[in-house]
Amino acid sequence: QVQLVESGGGLVQAGGSLRLSCAASGSRFSINAMGWYRQAPGKQRELVASITSGGSTNYADSVKGRFTISGDNVKNTVYLQMTSLNPEDTAVYYCNVVVVNSYSVRINYWGQGTQVTVSS
Repeated sequence: QVQLVESGGGLVQAGGSLRLSCAASGSRFSINAMGWYRQAPGKQRELVASITSGGSTNYADSVKGRFTISGDNVKNTVYLQMTSLNPEDTAVYYCNVVVVNSYSVRINYWGQGTQVTVSS
């Protein structure tokens, strides 16, 4: 079992910045990938950014050049540095991790979600 604890959400004005953090803890596991998703009212959840265990990153077109995902392997923590925020970034942001447990089974876990609100 893996627990994900998110932090860093809040209210920010357009053009501002926020950094989200997601810390993973629990039983033995190996992380395959971690990512950030977001869901705005009336919209489906979408992938914002992801990072693999090998360090490969991927971003949604809407956030390229503005958001940066990074990870700390020692702390089992993934970060999302968000800059140049605009109201369209307003959403609940969810941390996601895909792990391989001691039985070599891949399991998907989600954080509790953190609200990011960007005012105009």
